[in-house]
Amino acid sequence: MTEQAPGSREQPEPSGVDLARVALRAAKEQARARGAAAQQKKQARRGGLRSGARADGRDPLPLGAAISRLITERGWETPAAVGGVMGRWPQIVGPEVAQHCEPQRYDEDARVLTVQCDSTAWATQLRLLAPQLVARLNADLGQGTVKLIKVLGPGGPQQRFGPLRAPGSRGPGDTYG
Repeated sequence: MTEQAPGSREQPEPSGVDLARVALRAAKEQARARGAAAQQKKQARRGGLRSGARADGRDPLPLGAAISRLITERGWETPAAVGGVMGRWPQIVGPEVAQHCEPQRYDEDARVLTVQCDSTAWATQLRLLAPQLVARLNADLGQGTVKLIKVLGPGGPQQRFGPLRAPGSRGPGDTYG
């Protein structure tokens, strides 16, 4: 027999059940490690993660939601909103004004909307209505989107020169003054 030091206890050797538990735990850990490695290899082969049962950023979106997301990500809210105003011009200003005045362009840096009118009378009328129109547009698009409406009158007729023309002349206007 072996001698034991006083106060020390001898550890009993593990029984068959304890040995089985230890072996089962080790086997589970090895299987878990092999499964994780196989999953990583599979994902690398497929080209990354795939969308599962729950929604995430990789799921397909409806077209309207995708366009809204793109507009927001790129910072195109103001140009898109002003483009919508160009399309809804008759509803904003009324059919009578829209029949004689149409928006031409929007300068995003200066926040100026340029409107072309078909007569000087309508251009004058729109200049008088401009403060109310700016307020209505800013209420619709967001405060400060449009600071000024630049009203253009009708353009003059294009100058057409006849077949007989003196070289260097500027048309009929150069003989009167």
